Amino acid sequence: MKAALIDIGNVILNVDFVSTLTRLVPENLADPLKRVESLLEKKDDLESGGMEPGAFVKWASEKLQFEGEPGEFLEAWNDIFEPNIPMWETLRGLKSRGLKLVLFSNTNAMHVDYFLPKYGEVFEMFEGRVFSHEVGAIKPDPAIYHHAFEKYDLNPAETIYVDDLPENISTGLQLGLAAWRYRAESHGALTRWLVETLD
Repeated sequence: MKAALIDIGNVILNVDFVSTLTRLVPENLADPLKRVESLLEKKDDLESGGMEPGAFVKWASEKLQFEGEPGEFLEAWNDIFEPNIPMWETLRGLKSRGLKLVLFSNTNAMHVDYFLPKYGEVFEMFEGRVFSHEVGAIKPDPAIYHHAFEKYDLNPAETIYVDDLPENISTGLQLGLAAWRYRAESHGALTRWLVETLD
């Protein structure tokens, strides 16, 4: 193995949208969770680059009936991440073996501008990045995988792929990657798989 494509959300960084975004919903409104979940309507538009961040903030604020400043929304929008330290240690191990590490994530410009500098300790280990909003395609669309292969000269048969979503892993396997569906609560299973795969 010569390279690794690594997802970010719920892999490198644990994600919790609900507890941060529900605080934007006025207390007098019923079912704040349902309102937060309604933001998924525009998730693909935002992450594919089809919707500008400013337009999304305006739309999402209306959906939540949030009347504060855009900066306050943005703070809550980005305050969803926590470092997954066991994965950081695993990535250091992969890096020490000489693997080329490439970020491979469905994300948006607001999150990228926040987490790259905040968690630079882990992201500085990566030699490349493939972000959906920059590519114009989102996983599990094969187009974003092929973009990664071509941009970073990756041979799928020599590339590890770690992601938390089964549909993304399915596409990875179909394209010949050595893929593992990740769950933070069973990090040891990933460790054992990597030992088998690399050794």
